[in-house]
Amino acid sequence: MTKKKLLVVEDDRGLQTQLRWSFDAYEVVLADRRETALAQLRRHQPAVVTMDLGLPPEPDGAGEGLALLQQMLAAAPDTKVIILSGNQERANALKAVAMGAYDFHQKPVDADLLGLVVERAFFLHAMQQENRRMLQIEADSPLGGIVSRDPAMLKLCRSVEKVAPSSASVMLLGDSGSGKELIARGLHKLSNRHDKRFVAINCAAIPEQLLESELFGYEKGAFTGAARQTLGKIELAHGGTFFLDEVGDMALGLQAKLLRFLQERVIERVGGRSEIGVDVRIVCATHQNLKALAEAGRFREDLFYRLSEIVLSIPPLRQRVGDAALLAHHFRNKFCASEARGHLHFSPDALAAVEAHHWPGNVREMENCIKRAVIMADGPLIGVDDLGLPDLPAGEESVNLRQARDAAEYRVMVRALARADGNIVKAAELLGVSRPTLYDLMGHHGLK
Repeated sequence: MTKKKLLVVEDDRGLQTQLRWSFDAYEVVLADRRETALAQLRRHQPAVVTMDLGLPPEPDGAGEGLALLQQMLAAAPDTKVIILSGNQERANALKAVAMGAYDFHQKPVDADLLGLVVERAFFLHAMQQENRRMLQIEADSPLGGIVSRDPAMLKLCRSVEKVAPSSASVMLLGDSGSGKELIARGLHKLSNRHDKRFVAINCAAIPEQLLESELFGYEKGAFTGAARQTLGKIELAHGGTFFLDEVGDMALGLQAKLLRFLQERVIERVGGRSEIGVDVRIVCATHQNLKALAEAGRFREDLFYRLSEIVLSIPPLRQRVGDAALLAHHFRNKFCASEARGHLHFSPDALAAVEAHHWPGNVREMENCIKRAVIMADGPLIGVDDLGLPDLPAGEESVNLRQARDAAEYRVMVRALARADGNIVKAAELLGVSRPTLYDLMGHHGLK
């Protein structure tokens, strides 16, 4: 394997040799002054740099080193710069950290301790690069907003890819905040209608008296205040996809009118008498049991069967193995960027709290929780108090030994992969096994 590149900026020849020997696991690139360091940075693009602030022509001061730091971070913002400083230079080292240096280490150099700092810096850089790659994939993929390694969610994504090119009406079932609109938009983008409009309406958010005109539009003078002809949401979605969210909250009278549209593919605006043909693909969503509502007479059974040509169920976050920690990392990275915060880490207790919480509000609750934590965190660590999650009682475990062992092994392995943000080496360290052993376990449980 190609060695990772480490840039050492140091004008002391003896210390250069010591650091080269200490870091024989890396490809050490040397520089002894600002111009050389910048040239090596551009040529080798190292992920990590160790740097002495006292550089020629000002070896006894910190001006040259701080100027170099500023130029390095401007040229390569993701580079992790570790400052090497003596006790008397502590104030300058802290100033360097405030400017954006990753960390500082006091001289004389403790090779083992500095090695841990360097290793952690490389790991953090790799995580940030992986997150950037994931964000790029999300930007390019119709289902890119789905962040998951849970088998049920991955199976759902494959189902979406199969269903999207068809003309069938799709019903999405899932708890509030589980990502129903995200899946609906993925269906649209993967369909033959992707170049047309995606129009969404929430049936629960609009009063019954207004919902009909919102859906079907109205003619001028149809009612008081109707000063001009207005197209409805269904008509606006002509040629594209129309998403009905929380369709279970629709009044029975409107259900009959919607059923007629689904059968005839024509609408009549409120106050109008002419039939208007509309070509649109219907996707609906609800957190309710429509079949039970139909049996209770609160939802038309014929409409239920019209809407549910294909039914896709979205598992709640509490059932998605390993996704809580994975989404926590994802939203932390997102909000650290949007809120202009430095890179934050979760404390072990915070990650444990994230994994223990049942997330009744699902992904939406998770997103709000992590945004709050990023804003409220005082230092470089996000703690339990920053999350604001309630304490939860421990659940009852299975008493079947074999089932419990297999389930626990799978759960802990996926959780470790999520905590390590997909890094196999780090996940193996967390589990206390070798990489080959982890690969064997992943193969045994069908994980890729």
